[in-house]
Amino acid sequence: MRAATQTDVVLIGAGIMTATLAVMLKELEPGIQIHIYERLPEVAGESSDGWNNAGTGHSAFCELNYTPEKEDGSIDISKAIKIASQFEESKQFWAWLVKQGYAGDPKNFIRSIPHMSFVWGQKNVQYLRRRFDALSQQPLFSAMQYSDDSLQLHRWMPLVMEGRKTKDPVAATRMDLGTDVNFGALTRAMILHLVKTPGVKIYLGHEIRDIEENQDGSWEITVKDLIRKNKQSIHSKFVFIGAGGGTLPLLDKSGIPEADGYGGFPISGQWLRCTNEEVIRQHAAKVYGKASVGAPPMSVPHLDSRIIDGKKELLFGPFAGFSTKFLKSGSYLDLPRSIEWDNIFPMLSAGWHNLSLTRYLIQQVSQSNEDRIQALREYYPQAREADWELEVAGQRVQVIKKDKEEGGVLEFGTELVHSANGTIAGLLGASPGASTATSIMLEVLQKCFPEKMKTDQWIDTLKNMIPTFGTSLAADEVLCNETRQWSGKLLQLEHY
Repeated sequence: MRAATQTDVVLIGAGIMTATLAVMLKELEPGIQIHIYERLPEVAGESSDGWNNAGTGHSAFCELNYTPEKEDGSIDISKAIKIASQFEESKQFWAWLVKQGYAGDPKNFIRSIPHMSFVWGQKNVQYLRRRFDALSQQPLFSAMQYSDDSLQLHRWMPLVMEGRKTKDPVAATRMDLGTDVNFGALTRAMILHLVKTPGVKIYLGHEIRDIEENQDGSWEITVKDLIRKNKQSIHSKFVFIGAGGGTLPLLDKSGIPEADGYGGFPISGQWLRCTNEEVIRQHAAKVYGKASVGAPPMSVPHLDSRIIDGKKELLFGPFAGFSTKFLKSGSYLDLPRSIEWDNIFPMLSAGWHNLSLTRYLIQQVSQSNEDRIQALREYYPQAREADWELEVAGQRVQVIKKDKEEGGVLEFGTELVHSANGTIAGLLGASPGASTATSIMLEVLQKCFPEKMKTDQWIDTLKNMIPTFGTSLAADEVLCNETRQWSGKLLQLEHY
């Protein structure tokens, strides 16, 4: 093995997270040296790929799992407000990328599309009305519309309403400010910019085999070139692991105590993909429903118009499944290899407390194609089986962490794990993930570079990239609208 190569920063995984962090760091510190390593021969081939995620700009406009109902019947909107605010930060950052010429034509990665929530049954309709009443009072959601009128709903989403014979009441909310995002295309645009940037090197087909801390707090990373089959040692002051499901085993290799006790529960996914162009043309919305009892957030059913690689698509799902792989291109040994003495009890405890999830996954795995079409017909009553084919989606690893009361709990969001000295960090978890990448990477900067984040240079640079950095849009309707106008115009979105 050759002598260690020196660099300032090593980023692992060539997805939306590492691309975002690399752009930020290079703007904040123009002279910094950055190495990006990706085990696949392509950029954004796992979670960020257009077919491997929902493509929804997760802004809490339509995702009902972000607004749970409390025991007293009121609606908790705190998570929805947080996610909506974070998505606005992402839009500002993407608008700045376009303004700088770093992301090409925005229509290649983001489009306007209405976000709708659709429910049926008296109890669900009452819930949706209370949700609308609570959210529509907030600046971020003031443009939300509600209707329980069948004729209006038919105009909003004809496929969903045509042929619906049930006498149950139905209702929907609509936000015209919704977006469809191709995170793979966005990632590739950022990586293309980074490739041309002095001081940034990107290595595809390179797998991280080991991470060891040096006495001075820096890191020694062993990398294998999967094509040439040789190994290399990289010496870096800072390491970020944004490798999706591959992050957990790499954090374990680092040996940092902050990673002790974490486990992962992998969940695979599938879509039904429409092959009938006439049907695809009739739907122009993202219509989200309520998840089944015990279902993970990534399995909230939705009938989605998508633009993937410039072509309009119509998808329904996702349907969850179980696989022991942590990555779509990973190994079936990923899960058993991740079990260690420090996380076996939290994992067993989380499994015991989430038996409903186990039952749900068993039901999903045992589904026939007829079962999947029947689920589709709850959202598209006139669906024909011949018009749909099964498409494999991405792999997600839900976080399991220690808990004093229950021993271990299953987390359905994203979690940043970092060393006490801030020299290494890794991102675990799934939804809302890519949509909030900007906010998550700002958190990385805050946790790992706290002193730098106090300097005028970094603050001014971040405000240039994200104009509302350090302020909240949640309570300021004027600022919210002005910011949306600014980012929407640069991103060429409608309704601005």
